[in-house]
Amino acid sequence: MRDYEIHSSRAGTRVRGGSAFNVKAKSLRLDGFSEGEMQALLAQHTADTGQVFKDDAAVRIWQLTRGQPWLVNALAYHACFEDRAGRDRTRPVRAGRIDEAREALVLQRVTHLHQLAETLRERRVQRVVEPILSGGPLRRYSFSDLEYVRDLGLVALDDPPRVANPIYAEVIPRELTAALQSDILQEAAWYVRDDGGLDCGALMAAFQDWFRQNSEHWIGLFQYKEAGPQLLLQGFLHRIVNGGGRVEREYGLGRGRTDLLVLWPRPGREQRTAIECNVQRGGLDVTIASGLEQLAGYMDRCGAEEGHLVLFDMGGARWRDKMYRRAETGPGGMPVQVWGM
Repeated sequence: MRDYEIHSSRAGTRVRGGSAFNVKAKSLRLDGFSEGEMQALLAQHTADTGQVFKDDAAVRIWQLTRGQPWLVNALAYHACFEDRAGRDRTRPVRAGRIDEAREALVLQRVTHLHQLAETLRERRVQRVVEPILSGGPLRRYSFSDLEYVRDLGLVALDDPPRVANPIYAEVIPRELTAALQSDILQEAAWYVRDDGGLDCGALMAAFQDWFRQNSEHWIGLFQYKEAGPQLLLQGFLHRIVNGGGRVEREYGLGRGRTDLLVLWPRPGREQRTAIECNVQRGGLDVTIASGLEQLAGYMDRCGAEEGHLVLFDMGGARWRDKMYRRAETGPGGMPVQVWGM
């Protein structure tokens, strides 16, 4: 509504007249639910049907949506009505069912998420979202661009700018790499070990080889070129990990990196692998030292047992000079594989 203007076909121009004090347009934003309001909504379902949302389910809905009204309702509706088991009102809703609902919404590309993907094509949306995806320090957007993207609900209201919630954070790279994923000839079964775990070392080696052969072609096709290397890695991982696991991510403007957490089910304990992506902008040794420290903190926070540091060199160096694999030890003695590309 802020951007609505009257165009006069007779004068061939926009109508801008009127007093400086006239109110001609307003920006209207539907605020998200607070955590208390979300709890009240779930409690209404319990009062109507007797079906209980366990504490872990309510926490998971909040974690995934940050109160975005459509997403809160969509997750709860899928868990209670579209899931056959969820229609049994004697069975409480638990966090696992919410995760299943999240995956279903993302894969089905339901209307709301499809519209979000279409919005990403707008240039002023790109100016704000692209540096968030790359973690870069560059700000090419105006305050009106940022205000517009916040009005859309894509970016949170706090600073520095970040994607509004984890579901959007997952949908955005999925949508931007949808064509790429369909073109990758890789299967999850190739990287599953005999014990049921995911061989992330083999997976990263395969991506390194694939990146060398295909990155220039795909980055050239991307609208979001500055975030191209990070998007390629996420698209590759989605193509593999969607066979049984999932990828969670953390990124934001000015962070200088993108953190990915690969979650893979296996007997006894879920496998957690942390991957940090950096674009090399300074000396190699300094970049690795900084990356190892950041990755160690991320691994500790998310309980990862394995870590990989990916450094993208987008300069003019020859491939044979920037392709390497190094075993390093991060702070606290954590073993980390460093991948140069």
